[in-house]
Amino acid sequence: MAETKYDVLGIGNAIFDVLVQTDEGFLARHGMTKGGMALIDEARAASIYQDMGPAVEMSGGSAANTIVGIASLGARTAFIGKVKDDQIGGLYSHDIKAANVAFATAPATGGPATGCSYILVTPDGERTMNTYLGAAQELMPGDIDPAEIAASAIVYLEGYLWDPKNAKDAFLKASGIAHEAGRQVALTLSDAFCVDRYRGEFVDLMRDGTIDLIFANEAELHSLYQTSDFDTALAQLRNDVKLGVVTRSEKGCVVATKDGITAVPAFPIKKLVDTTGAGDLFAAGFLFGLVRGAGHENCGRLGALAAAEVIQHIGARPQVSLKALAKQNGLPV
Repeated sequence: MAETKYDVLGIGNAIFDVLVQTDEGFLARHGMTKGGMALIDEARAASIYQDMGPAVEMSGGSAANTIVGIASLGARTAFIGKVKDDQIGGLYSHDIKAANVAFATAPATGGPATGCSYILVTPDGERTMNTYLGAAQELMPGDIDPAEIAASAIVYLEGYLWDPKNAKDAFLKASGIAHEAGRQVALTLSDAFCVDRYRGEFVDLMRDGTIDLIFANEAELHSLYQTSDFDTALAQLRNDVKLGVVTRSEKGCVVATKDGITAVPAFPIKKLVDTTGAGDLFAAGFLFGLVRGAGHENCGRLGALAAAEVIQHIGARPQVSLKALAKQNGLPV
């Protein structure tokens, strides 16, 4: 097999995060479903932003957060996602490159503004997202560089890509190129509401081998198989995909293959501040372990460590070197 240029290449919606700590009353006032991700238009984005208190603004997007986490662990990474050539698009591009992630997607010159997600964090640390996709919807199959995909050990995709039609085509193109080159393709289910929208298509992607590895949390897994029984859903997952990883918040995670199940505990934390990015950073640690051949248990431990770091502060990207943190905790880097 040809040499790899990147350990993991992510494809996702390039979204700028606007985070604010608020109360349940704000969610009720704006008719938001707590803990979910709703797609919104520019007018609703403006009305939410107007009503928000002082915010923390930073680059985000599910797959991009994962890729930044993998880079923080010391692996070679790249990201494909669409911004507009506006001020926020410039900030986004600067942030991801500053995190040592290769980012060469040409910005859109016309059309909607760079995508933004208005994230409301309640006192219990739960995050509720309202996402204006904007320019992220302009990601096209033409933005997928076959040489870059073929040179990446793992191609990582987010379920949210299933919302814009062109992004879906870009996703399928990337998966085909990756498999032709003998690479692996991973998918995060992103959100239980996202699974509700595309359940049948996601199951097909797993069963037809478009996807080799799936990341899900408990809510997404239950939604995928429309059962409230965890063991039933897990058995089905093991049947449908080569490798499935299910995160269970404070209960840790379960790594499932056709051969068996490995349970890995969560990493202890001092205080839960903000769950934004917990799943993204878990995937970062797990994928890093996978490309390093660390074994499923250590992959799960690396994921738990990265998730624990990100939920103890505001925002979905690590604030310390995850590589140094892993070393301190005796994990393989």
